[in-house]
Amino acid sequence: MNQLRGKAWKFGDDIDTDAIIPARYLNTSDPRELAAHCMEDADPSFAGRVQPGDIIVAGKNFGCGSSREHAPIAIKAAGVSCVIAASFARIFYRNAFNIGLPIFESPEAAAKIQEGDEVAVDVESGTITNLTRNEQYRATPVPPFMQEIIAAGGLINYVARRLNG
Repeated sequence: MNQLRGKAWKFGDDIDTDAIIPARYLNTSDPRELAAHCMEDADPSFAGRVQPGDIIVAGKNFGCGSSREHAPIAIKAAGVSCVIAASFARIFYRNAFNIGLPIFESPEAAAKIQEGDEVAVDVESGTITNLTRNEQYRATPVPPFMQEIIAAGGLINYVARRLNG
């Protein structure tokens, strides 16, 4: 999982957890059901059009609002390979890693990538390449131990593997 690649879905600043997965769908924790309503209040067509590997690109403070893990679960279950944003709400940042969703902070990438651009992300180096526009941007690299958490599929799987040797 060193390289992620997909089409960009562009969202603005302050996309909160209610926009990611509306509260009216929180009566389930089934990832498939959450995925069916992912980003519904921000873009009603998103869940029906997103393809496996696609990438969400957003402005500042992505994932603000409640501390529920449903938001990154919905994004991951929808097939999104990663989220690139100018910045993340801290609780969303932690929850994303806990469930194994790669996220990358890059104000430059968030500003320059456009809806529909083909984007590649090198997980280890934090290099983001906009293949459509032939541009490269730097993201804050994910520390190696957090890359291990993502590779394991989340914190619970990571801890279980460590305990089991």
